[in-house]
Amino acid sequence: RVPMWAAFAAPERVSRVAVVEPPDGQTPGRSRTFGELEADTAALAAGLADLGVEPGDRVALLVPPGIALATVLYACWRRGAVPVLADAGLGARGITQALRAAAPAFIVGIPRALAAARALRWPGRLIATADTPAAVRSALGAETDLQELIERGRELPATATPAPDADAAIAFTSGATGPSKGVVYTHRQLEAQREAIRSTYDIDDADRLVAAFAPFALYGPALGITCVVPDMDVTAPGTLTAPALAAAVDAVEATLVFASPAALRNVVATADDVADEHRPALAGVRLLLSAGAPVPAELLRAATGLLPAAVPHTPYGMTEALPVADIDLATIESAAAGAPVRDGVCVGRPIAGVEVAVRELDAHGVPDGDRTDQPGVTGELLVRAAHVKDRYDRRWVAQRASARDIGWHRTGDVGHLDVDGRLWVEGRLAHVITTATGVVTPVGVERAVETGVDHLTMAAAVGVGPVGTQQLVVVVQTDPLAPKAQLAPASLAAAVRRAVTEAGITTPVASVLVAPTLPVDIRHQSKIDRGRLATWASDILAGGRIGAP
Repeated sequence: RVPMWAAFAAPERVSRVAVVEPPDGQTPGRSRTFGELEADTAALAAGLADLGVEPGDRVALLVPPGIALATVLYACWRRGAVPVLADAGLGARGITQALRAAAPAFIVGIPRALAAARALRWPGRLIATADTPAAVRSALGAETDLQELIERGRELPATATPAPDADAAIAFTSGATGPSKGVVYTHRQLEAQREAIRSTYDIDDADRLVAAFAPFALYGPALGITCVVPDMDVTAPGTLTAPALAAAVDAVEATLVFASPAALRNVVATADDVADEHRPALAGVRLLLSAGAPVPAELLRAATGLLPAAVPHTPYGMTEALPVADIDLATIESAAAGAPVRDGVCVGRPIAGVEVAVRELDAHGVPDGDRTDQPGVTGELLVRAAHVKDRYDRRWVAQRASARDIGWHRTGDVGHLDVDGRLWVEGRLAHVITTATGVVTPVGVERAVETGVDHLTMAAAVGVGPVGTQQLVVVVQTDPLAPKAQLAPASLAAAVRRAVTEAGITTPVASVLVAPTLPVDIRHQSKIDRGRLATWASDILAGGRIGAP
């Protein structure tokens, strides 16, 4: 067993750079070696203990990705404290709900986060980041700061490390299909997750990572590789530009890039703005990862124009279990060529150590059949692996429902396995459309529309009406964007219906609506909020006032 922080002290890594903060126009770039990170995390763990942080105490980390976050995260793990990772992508309301549910004993944050903690009465004693001016720290009610604790801890004995099955972290789901839930992992499960990532993508000490998705940046030090977060607003993935990505790649001579689909779209759109001096470094990237929502093959293909040597991969998983499966661009294209679009999105074969099964849906969209791994059966996807979550935090009803099959996690996703053992995702269980003639899963309809109708950027299939007699409604976002919400013009509605019929989907489309933009989740800016769209479409079709969803 190798604890998450053990990579720091490996002799061959001590002098290598672990974390890089590139210059952002306001501050110069900074970095820390593994040796420096080892010394700082050990000292901070002792300093936290001296402050009163006990093993098992929850510590909310409201710090942007970078040196400070890596230091305090790994220090908490060394101390046996439990980091609460309520990332800024949840928004102010989501963070408030998350912290009140998790009830941390301490909050570590930048000044803006500490001000919010005080104003919104978030639970926990306050600790400031090292760059917080003393006057600001005092005004916000912070007891101390990270640098003060590090200096204090250098004179104190080392702390005992936690047991493998002790709680290690609480991360929160994106809340795209309901309230965000806290997901508890033990140290053993996090270590299994790290090893699953390492083995799936053949990561070794020669790799260097650009993480344009904040949670993934936290794994860089544990994998023993250099990690940098590009100059971007991590709460808004779409703010990542190609020049910022190129500068980050060049700064560490990166071989790995992880970016959400929303980030990749803007990178592709701004590719012509990359400075000539950064372009040679882009050719050194061997692997491009993108996840968080279905990633169109054309987007991955376009991204390789900027990263010519990179092999695009899309890992499939969720906060409760990541990764579950993986697929590369070549397999995406071959799978799509050999299957109708109504089958959904192929996410590849389960990775080593992961089992996937399906519980078949009944006529009302309820997963009530037998658990099976037979090909062609559509139902809720179940996952079993060493890196699946331990439990939902203080959400007993949700936990009992998710673990109804002992040893398996119910993902809430709907899909099927094919004859080659590949996994296809067809949507979320909460978004299944139950018509009088049977169940319709949304992703196949959406793919049929997006690939079969010109000048669309996104489509969503939703059900309107009572369960069992719902009508299929398609909501589209056009290119260029429509100035307002409206019933689709007759020609567009006809094109949508034709594309659905030609895809072999026999359920008729009752109505087609156009929205200026479709609502998506805050964290990835890629997952469509079909529940919100269904409510909006129902109001529109019932004669309500037409407005944006």
